[in-house]
Amino acid sequence: MREFTVPATTTVDDQENLTDVVWANAGRFAGSVSFRRRVDGGWMDVTAREFADQVTAVAKGLIAAGIEHGDRIALLSKTRYEWTLVDYAILAAGGSTVPIYETSSPEQVEWILSDSGAKAIVVETRAHHDMVQGLVDRLSEPALIWQIDPATRSSSPAATIDELTALGVGISDDAVRERATTVGAEDLATLIYTSGTTGRPKGCELTHRNLLSVTRSAVGEFPGLMQPENSVLLFLPLAHVFARIIQCCCVYARITLGHTPDVKNLVAELAEFRPTFVLAVPRVFEKVYNSARQKAHAEGKGRIFDIAVATAVEWSRAHDTGGAGLALRAKHAVFDQLVYSKLRAVLGGRCLAAVSGGAPLGERLGHFFRGIGLPVWEGYGLTETSAPATVNTEKRAKIGTVGQPLPGVTIKISDDSEVLIKGPGVLRRYWHNEQVTKETLIEGWFHTGDLGELDQDGFLQITGRKKEIIVTAAGKNVTPAALEDRIRAHRLISQCMVVGDNQPFIAALITLDAEALPTWSAEHGKPAGNAADLIEDEDLRAEVQRAVDDANKTVSKAETIRKFRILPVDLTEGGGQLTPTLKLKRAVVAKEFAADIEALYAP
Repeated sequence: MREFTVPATTTVDDQENLTDVVWANAGRFAGSVSFRRRVDGGWMDVTAREFADQVTAVAKGLIAAGIEHGDRIALLSKTRYEWTLVDYAILAAGGSTVPIYETSSPEQVEWILSDSGAKAIVVETRAHHDMVQGLVDRLSEPALIWQIDPATRSSSPAATIDELTALGVGISDDAVRERATTVGAEDLATLIYTSGTTGRPKGCELTHRNLLSVTRSAVGEFPGLMQPENSVLLFLPLAHVFARIIQCCCVYARITLGHTPDVKNLVAELAEFRPTFVLAVPRVFEKVYNSARQKAHAEGKGRIFDIAVATAVEWSRAHDTGGAGLALRAKHAVFDQLVYSKLRAVLGGRCLAAVSGGAPLGERLGHFFRGIGLPVWEGYGLTETSAPATVNTEKRAKIGTVGQPLPGVTIKISDDSEVLIKGPGVLRRYWHNEQVTKETLIEGWFHTGDLGELDQDGFLQITGRKKEIIVTAAGKNVTPAALEDRIRAHRLISQCMVVGDNQPFIAALITLDAEALPTWSAEHGKPAGNAADLIEDEDLRAEVQRAVDDANKTVSKAETIRKFRILPVDLTEGGGQLTPTLKLKRAVVAKEFAADIEALYAP
């Protein structure tokens, strides 16, 4: 058993809450640009004073509508400026926000509304409104509904945020400030439902103290990034705690925040917004790398690109062992002009670094991105820990790990290798679920369910998940994550799920990347087609086999993938096989593709 603690560097007073900084920024830095908001195809600045005024106006409407201290208000919307505005208005009115992914099914939305006892819900579109209206009518305590986008004309138009604001014209600014000051650090700030890879989502109670503690620690650990003149373009769903804590950090540190929900146009958005840092899940960084490699090979520059990649990785590794020699520095400088600068330009050309979470990034990509001048600081946390519990930072980083504990956090590895966490970000309890609370929170330690290793310097490495361990018929324990991450790094592969529980050997289900497939087909003289047309192609199977063979080098013989099956369709969030943060819903995939798994083990 190993344990590592980083002493706390900040405190949160009992009277503090997340909205304090909104009024403080408006008073001391009224003209500073807090947000850049998408309006009519362009970006409009929103100052600290304007944001505070808008938060106050929406909070007035909530108070006028009957929202009281302690009420829960659900928020169902894509990532956009109004998400942040409504979130802070709910907090200013004394309520707590219950985020709902805008991709959630009606059954999921109904469960969250019912379980949370939400008194109201703010939705984005008329389609959301119509869906929620049908659910609300069935609830024992119907909720008020407001809509962000202007309501379309119909026999029963939806109430809009503008109408909510108009409702509060009779409420004074002082009434809002008085309501906000009644909120203390121990009050519930948000009730976030876990994305639910198995079973119904559980509500995690996070207080103002939880989120403020993590915000202050995170801001203190990144003095270079967390500067008022810097900017972030947020494209991850704000219903997820990772994006939410970045929102809190930006407001707290006066970083200009932009929002975009359309990842299909992300490259264009990044080029226009030009952020100084970004945050994303590893799949985004994999796509950046694979797309660049694919483009280089399609243009006949593949050999140069591959040498540039090897040089970047070598330069980064040398950084950990005393620095690059003269020859390597010269070679690296040449590729910086030819290749690396163009890759940095994809993120807008001003990006200093990136933050990654939600899943392992992998050592190879970590060295590559640091080698091109864009370090990706990988961290680790859960909804239950208010996002990051550990993180690599500007001063202390070790690629291949998820960093050291944040100040005030203790990490312990149990006798069975489970990661345990104690710290100010750990949730108060699960909402209406005392049994799970007792099973998960034991003597102040949150039992994550993740498996990990802690080195002598306190850097954590996540090695798998307890519930995802595969036990073969021979009794061999296999952790699938390492194999899956390595295989998914191949440019042709979108998703991979390792199987083999109670089976004689390990196998895998693999899906193809629809964006990479046309280029590969053209390179190999294949007719244009989709995955279903090519899954039996010998050249393509040989390509996938090479990716599997590469992954097999990292494990023992008993853990190697002996057979694989390429699926004719991808695994997606829309298809119900992935969570909004792109984690596999293993039980769903196993059930949906049971026949394919059975075929892998057919005699």
